[in-house]
Amino acid sequence: MLSPVKRRSVMGGCLAALTVPAMNKAEANPSLAPEPLVFAHRGASALRPEHTLAAYAEAAKDGADYIEPDLVPTKDGVLVVRHECNITDTTDVADHPEFASRKRTVTIDGVSQTGWFTIDFDLAELKTLRARERLPTIRPHNTRYNDHFDIPTFEEMIDFVAATASAQNKVFGIIPEIKNSTFFHSCGFNPEEAFLRTIAAHEYTRQAPLEVQSFEAGNLKAIRNRVLEINPRARLMFLMSASDVPVPDLAASGQKTTYGDMMTPKGLSLVKSFADVIGPANSSLVLRNHDGEWTQATSLISDAHKAGLLVHSYTARPENCFLPKQLRNDAGPYARNPEGMIAEVRRYLDMGLDGFFTDDPALGRKAVETL
Repeated sequence: MLSPVKRRSVMGGCLAALTVPAMNKAEANPSLAPEPLVFAHRGASALRPEHTLAAYAEAAKDGADYIEPDLVPTKDGVLVVRHECNITDTTDVADHPEFASRKRTVTIDGVSQTGWFTIDFDLAELKTLRARERLPTIRPHNTRYNDHFDIPTFEEMIDFVAATASAQNKVFGIIPEIKNSTFFHSCGFNPEEAFLRTIAAHEYTRQAPLEVQSFEAGNLKAIRNRVLEINPRARLMFLMSASDVPVPDLAASGQKTTYGDMMTPKGLSLVKSFADVIGPANSSLVLRNHDGEWTQATSLISDAHKAGLLVHSYTARPENCFLPKQLRNDAGPYARNPEGMIAEVRRYLDMGLDGFFTDDPALGRKAVETL
């Protein structure tokens, strides 16, 4: 049996120089989790190119509870790990003249994109590509790892996490996101069936903690019972975009339901019928103005808890440009600001947040351990 993840020792003092905006009493809300969970967002993507085995290894070393693979299909129906179907910014595909003719424009969930897409490559072709840093201006230190790693399949990622868990004598959860389901079905793919086959085929995903994510409601409803038959410990998370954004699968069927509608008490009651967790953006917990300043906190966490839902938010990042204006330092927009990220996470945890995605799990672990 694998033992639970061992917690790191507390490293104090990092918040001493920061003035964190006071939390209103109305924000206080106890978490439903025994201890908030740290989710490695695309691995430790602040420190290694996202969705590489190196990013997953760093995340495991740095104390993540769960590691996230985003899943998209290849032309031959294999699930690979990329944040999106468009691989222009995360691989060296533009340097391959043999694939130049495959560059095209497609519309995914109402957004037009131009580039190269996984569904136009079979797995063997994708394996000739190398991974690159997605944010080279913000994270130039990650570019030293460009072209070191290939694109892993979901199966390779599972095996890697299972091997890492065995080597470290820890249990690492896996928190996969099934991406753009409505779009892929319109192209003749069925990512849910591929996902179910894959998790059923691996002992690790049949018994380890598993939390399945989607920005769509329909696929979570469709797979809920089958996921639980494969892994009774599994949970399902309904991800939430900005409040004015339509829910993609509902929009495709002619409905006008937005994520904001799903954030109301009535909407959360509906979510509870097909999911166990909501995954809102951090900016849905404490609003920001056009300058990036924190304004008022919302009641989303407490409303979700009243509906019986956990709240796992995204994404805590350590660079100034991603932080609320009150927590930025004067080192420049792309400078790392660990104290600022920890302070941001601490506010959400004080509001009762049950878990959070972060690009830097080591800092996320510090935020939890300094509670």
